[in-house]
Amino acid sequence: MSMIVENKVALVTGANRGIGKSIVESFIKYGAKKVYLAVRDLDSTKELEDKYGNKVVKVKADLSNTESIENLAQQTTDVEIVVNNAGIGNPQVTIGKEVEKELQKQLDVNVFGFLRVANAFAKILEKNKGALVQMNSVASLKNFPHLSIYSASKAASYSLTQGLRADLKDKGVNILSVHPGPIDTEMAAEAGFDNPSSPETVSEGIVATLKSGDFHLFPDEMAKEVEQAYQSFSENVVLAE
Repeated sequence: MSMIVENKVALVTGANRGIGKSIVESFIKYGAKKVYLAVRDLDSTKELEDKYGNKVVKVKADLSNTESIENLAQQTTDVEIVVNNAGIGNPQVTIGKEVEKELQKQLDVNVFGFLRVANAFAKILEKNKGALVQMNSVASLKNFPHLSIYSASKAASYSLTQGLRADLKDKGVNILSVHPGPIDTEMAAEAGFDNPSSPETVSEGIVATLKSGDFHLFPDEMAKEVEQAYQSFSENVVLAE
């Protein structure tokens, strides 16, 4: 299902920096009517507010808290595009004393947080014939050993994204699964990736892919290499009816 950003009301979690901030800017660039900046710290969006004025509205959102996300949905019933961008991740191998604690932490935000968003906004997006965009990763498809825990959480979120597509596509809701490689963010720097792509590569790709109606987006150079290897499985298994 095709969706253009122009004249739409959008909501972006983790909108205050990195990829989230770039998504806000690309949406406004392509004519979004309003973008909700869903963040934990309401003081962190000043730059976007100063730049875009009443085109942006800051709202409180904590993906680790079900009540917070339910309240978020109640405040934003006019939303047509929800981008679940917020997530956490840091270098963590599989063997270690803190591995269970770290996995629980990342699952709570990257997986259960996504479920909280999806469940809170499903009826709204169904009513508004909208779209749900989930920020997954190439790590959804391959475990990167130094990011093993993050990779596991993103594999789970990608599986759930497929489930949401099955649940909502016949109800008029477009689901988009985004799979970036290394992007120029704090996380990529901590993980030690060389030559990361710009956040705009992701945000511009989201705008284009919403319009095309595709389920997957592999936006950057590394991600496109993964896409080439994954394409046959995607077409014949993941997207098979």
